[in-house]
Formats: sequence, structure tokens, C-alpha cells
Amino acid sequence: MRQIDIMLEFGQRVKVYRKAKGYSQEKLGALTNLTQTYISEVENGHRNISLVNMYLIAKALGIKVIDLVDFE
Repeated sequence: MRQIDIMLEFGQRVKVYRKAKGYSQEKLGALTNLTQTYISEVENGHRNISLVNMYLIAKALGIKVIDLVDFE
């Protein structure tokens, strides 16, 4: 899997879980102390984010990090 494919898949998963919670990008940003722009860039595959930020996003969504990265 190419790097861009991984980033796109991760971002799509964040978006699906975020929408399932009924959160806007702004709300998820507020819960994680990240900006709405950052969340948007993650969801659109434009950010290769850190493990710390993966954890913050997963925690805010009430899921485990593995739920965001288990692509198989």
C-alpha cells in the first residue's frame, strides 16, 4: 500500500467515525485540541499525522487507534 493510499484510508475512517458520532470537524477539533483545518487535512489524506494525534482522535471518537489503522 502506498503512503498516499494509507493517508486517504485513515482519513476516510476518521470521517466515517466522526459522522457516526454526529460531530462536525470543529467539534472533533475542539475535543482533540486540534484545529478544524487540521481535521479536514487528515480526512482528505493531506496529513501524515503523529501517533499522539491518532490517539487523541480515537479517544475523542470513543474508539481504539486500531479501528483507524486496521486496513485489512
